[in-house]
Amino acid sequence: VQQHLGNDRVRAVAMDSTDGLARGVDVENTGAPISVPVGDATLGRLFNVLGDVIDEKGDDVKAEERWPIHRDAPSFEDLQPTVELFETGIKVIDLLAPYVKGGKVGLFGGAGVGKTVLIQELIRSIAEEHSGLSVFTGVGERTREGNDLYLEMTESGVIDKTALVFGQMNEPPGARLRVGLSGLTMAEYFREQGQDVLLFIDNIFRFVQAGSEVSALLGRMPSAFGYQPTLATEMGQLQERITSTRRGSVTSVQAIYVPADDLTDPAPANTFAHLDATTVLNRALTEQGIYPAVDPLDSVSRIMQPGVVSDEHYRTATGVQEILQRYKELQDIIAILGMEELSDEDKVVVQRARKIQRFLSQPFFVAEQFTGTPGKYVSLEDTIRGFTEILEGKHDELPEGAFYMVGTIDEAVERGRELAGQEEDEPEDEAEGDEEPAAETESESESEAEPEREPEPTAA
Repeated sequence: VQQHLGNDRVRAVAMDSTDGLARGVDVENTGAPISVPVGDATLGRLFNVLGDVIDEKGDDVKAEERWPIHRDAPSFEDLQPTVELFETGIKVIDLLAPYVKGGKVGLFGGAGVGKTVLIQELIRSIAEEHSGLSVFTGVGERTREGNDLYLEMTESGVIDKTALVFGQMNEPPGARLRVGLSGLTMAEYFREQGQDVLLFIDNIFRFVQAGSEVSALLGRMPSAFGYQPTLATEMGQLQERITSTRRGSVTSVQAIYVPADDLTDPAPANTFAHLDATTVLNRALTEQGIYPAVDPLDSVSRIMQPGVVSDEHYRTATGVQEILQRYKELQDIIAILGMEELSDEDKVVVQRARKIQRFLSQPFFVAEQFTGTPGKYVSLEDTIRGFTEILEGKHDELPEGAFYMVGTIDEAVERGRELAGQEEDEPEDEAEGDEEPAAETESESESEAEPEREPEPTAA
């Protein structure tokens, strides 16, 4: 029920399809707001906005409690007063755009740049490394994408630590407007039990869009760009509930669609006001084979400042961004004139920047079955140490390939030795052959003789 019109009449917003609805149909008053099941029974299951199971796995969830989706934000006294960094184990995020525990992160990226894989890795990370849980809320996106996500999460083994709530594109606007609150309510329950929870919202723009549709249906006067006059209020009511309390935290990662790439549009502009960090995925990095394709220059975090992160962390992060920015500026010169025209100092910058670029890549646990490479979780301490050593030039002698798709800097050094060993073996043989023809003749005769001796142990 959205409005009371008087004379025992109300204006209601549909939460499901209105097919078959007719004048004179009996209406039952529940006397309560929409409520959803909460607790461990929700993990591994799919729900709609009303808390009904939609995964066709049998009976409804036997949850001990149901919570109303309309709740007040935590009181000021309940809030956690300190800012705490949320370690993801993903190098590029922890170093350059760290997440705040109980904060809100905007995830920007087009199709096929790795949003889903990044989300799955974060779910695995909070489950395995932080003993936490996740809630995924699909708001107004394609049903096919929700189905793909469910199947991929089942294959990668993270589904048992996740509750999924969907109000997709085919749902009426009322469902799309409220489904974010349904997912958030499930996450809040786990927070009150002392858990650290990750809440994924895909897509927060569709939440605003649904609010605009409902507002028009209710006959409200639209504001700028046709959006609802209550846009800031509705966004605030959702975002203010996402926070850290003294008992636990809800950290939110929100995919954000920017209409026509216009950042001044009221929908993304209102969202930005609430964000603590932004993670931007760049297609150019995927073309180079660098995953996760997080843009190290465009991704930012409000806690990346001295006094919040350690001095060493801040120095290393700014050093990495400076060298990558300089490399970006030099790329036009390299493309036109080549590396030979650069000064010796710039050549060193380019070499280190390329190593840093490759060291920002990392194998994910959830992608093991596709890549065949074991996933790596890298602590913040190891991340800072690795990039500090590259900036200081301690690994200038290592080839670029040594830094690609490894975890810690120690793994890069080890791979560098392996690559160097392989390169040394081949040139040495060739060099010996050029300098000493006699030795070459001997080695040839030995190699010819060897095959004759080989069958004996094989036969034995």
